[in-house]
Amino acid sequence: MTTERSKWNVTDIPDQSGRTAVVTGANSGLGIATVEALAGAGAHVVLAVRDVKRGEAAAAGVHGSVEVRRLDLADLASVREFAAGWRGGLDLLVNNAGVMNVPESSTKDGFEMQFGTNHLGHFALTNLLLPHITDRVVTVSSGMHKTPGSPRIHFDNLNLTGEYAPVTAYSQSKLANLLFTLELQRRLAESGSSVRALAAHPGYAATNLQSHDASALRRAFMWAGNRFMAQDSKAGALPTLYAAVQDLPGASYVGPDGLGEMRGAPTLVGRSAAASDPATARRLWTVSEELTGVTFSQSSALTGA
Repeated sequence: MTTERSKWNVTDIPDQSGRTAVVTGANSGLGIATVEALAGAGAHVVLAVRDVKRGEAAAAGVHGSVEVRRLDLADLASVREFAAGWRGGLDLLVNNAGVMNVPESSTKDGFEMQFGTNHLGHFALTNLLLPHITDRVVTVSSGMHKTPGSPRIHFDNLNLTGEYAPVTAYSQSKLANLLFTLELQRRLAESGSSVRALAAHPGYAATNLQSHDASALRRAFMWAGNRFMAQDSKAGALPTLYAAVQDLPGASYVGPDGLGEMRGAPTLVGRSAAASDPATARRLWTVSEELTGVTFSQSSALTGA
């Protein structure tokens, strides 16, 4: 049996024939690498993307069963439209899309862009799709959830109005991803559902996220890091894939096994104390329901129950 410390790779993915997956942010980077691996193993994969033309161009290079559907996580109306259009079962939802260290801006609904896209958009999407989900939800977080400066959820100012800093906003959103996973798993277990919520992080992977950094200095540093230090997107997608197909407990967190969890084979990894606090996770869930208007009660008819 494959152990968590083995050099696990895409050839270890079990046959995915007959399974359906949705991958958000799937037209480049970690997203398209995840799509390629799942489709290559036999799954039907839906690329949920903001730019359909770019999504179709990406899908054209994938060997396997894929389709493209529009989803803008920075617009709750788009999230609702995507979920309302879903028919039938959904084995796997991969909440992969994200923005990183962008200049201060807002989503269509007025939320800080990184918190609104990375957390609230996926929060709403997951809960709206949950009646269809039969196996698991995998949400992509980051090692940045615990560095620098002990990230926290700024409940008194979630939009960071008047105190915005790109790295602070990104770290908050990635911490929110882990707290969301923790509370989602608690609610699923409490409801008697067999659906599992898991999280993963890619380590230091070379993707196009870094090219949108608000700081020219950080962009230059990340360019050098991407060129000389980072693993490629296919290696960066392995923790997500491991969480998506391995038999792991709910609320598991997967990352690379190398030094500092920067690169390496996927394994179970630890999270910060802030990301492990059930009281904060419940509070964030309540606030997220209020902000999005989407509640877990809407998902009470759980297919996986």
